[in-house]
Amino acid sequence: MVTRVKGVVVVTGANGFVGSTLCPLLEAQGWIVRRAVRTVQQAGDFAVGEIGPGAEWRPALEGANAIVHLAARTHVLHDTASDPLAEYRRINVEGTARLVQAAERAGVTRFVLMSSIKVNGEITHGAPFTESTAPQPQDAYGLTKCEAEELVRASSLDATILRPPLVYGPGVKANFLRLLDGVARRMPLPLAAIDNRRSLIYVKNLAHAITTSLEQPTAMGKTFLVRDTEQPSTPELIRRMGVALGRAPRLFACPPWLLAAGATIAGRADEWRRLSTSLEIDSSAIQQTLAWTPPYTLDQGLSATAEWYHSESPIKSNT
Repeated sequence: MVTRVKGVVVVTGANGFVGSTLCPLLEAQGWIVRRAVRTVQQAGDFAVGEIGPGAEWRPALEGANAIVHLAARTHVLHDTASDPLAEYRRINVEGTARLVQAAERAGVTRFVLMSSIKVNGEITHGAPFTESTAPQPQDAYGLTKCEAEELVRASSLDATILRPPLVYGPGVKANFLRLLDGVARRMPLPLAAIDNRRSLIYVKNLAHAITTSLEQPTAMGKTFLVRDTEQPSTPELIRRMGVALGRAPRLFACPPWLLAAGATIAGRADEWRRLSTSLEIDSSAIQQTLAWTPPYTLDQGLSATAEWYHSESPIKSNT
C-alpha cells in the first residue's frame, strides 16, 4: 500500500530527543521530512548552522508546506554563559523570530511550536494548569519560551503551540535518568511520604500530539497543554519504574521538611522541588478540540524507557 504524500515538513532540532522520535512517525504518515540540523549527517538533512538569529533557512524552507519548531536552548546544568538570559533569548526568541520571518517570506503557513509548561509556572496548588492560566514563568527557559509564543501568535502563520511537561522515553537525560538509575541500582530513596501529582508525557505520545496538531485544521491558532493520561505521585512513579526495570525500589519514608533542609544545604533545592511538589495539567482542550488521546500508557512508556536503559544508557545498573 502506497502512503499518500501529505506535504513537506521542516523539523528543527530533528536529531534531538523529541525530533528523533517525531521524524520517523511523520515519514510513516506520509510526510516528506526535511531535518534542519547544524551539519548534514544523513539523507533528508538540511544544514542551517546554529539554530539562532544567524541560521540560514532558505534552502530548507523552499517548497515546504509546514514547520515543526523543536530546537531550543533548554535547561543547562552548570551554565557557563556570562549572561544566561541573553543566551536563552538569542536561541529561543531571536532564533524563533528569524525562522518565523523566513517562513513568511517562503510562503510556509503551517507552524507548530514546541513550547513548555514552564510558561505557566513550576507548581500547582490544587487546581491544574489550563490554557487560560496566566503565564508565570520562573526561569530563563520558561520566560523565553513565553516570549517565543508571543511572537509566533503575532505572525501571519497558522500556528499551533504545544506546552508539554517533563518528556521521558528512550534517550531521556537529566533528573528523570538519575531517578531511573537510582531505582535500577536499588539505592535507598527516602521519598515514600511525598504526596503530590506530577504530569509528564512519553515521547511517543508527544510525537503523536505534534502530528495530530499539524494535520488538524481546528488546531490552527490554538495553544494546547499535553500530557499522559495518568499523573502519578513521585512514590508511585518510582514504584512503576521498578516494575518496568524488574527491580523492587528501596523506597522508604522520611519527613519532607528534613529532606527539604538537606536538599537546600546540598544546593539541590530545585531538584527537591520537582520531586516533592505538584505540577498538574488539564489536557482536556486538545482532547476535545482534536479528539486526541495519548496512544501509549504510562507503563508502556516506562517499559520502553527501561528497555533502553538496560541496553544503551550511559549509566548502567551494577546488577
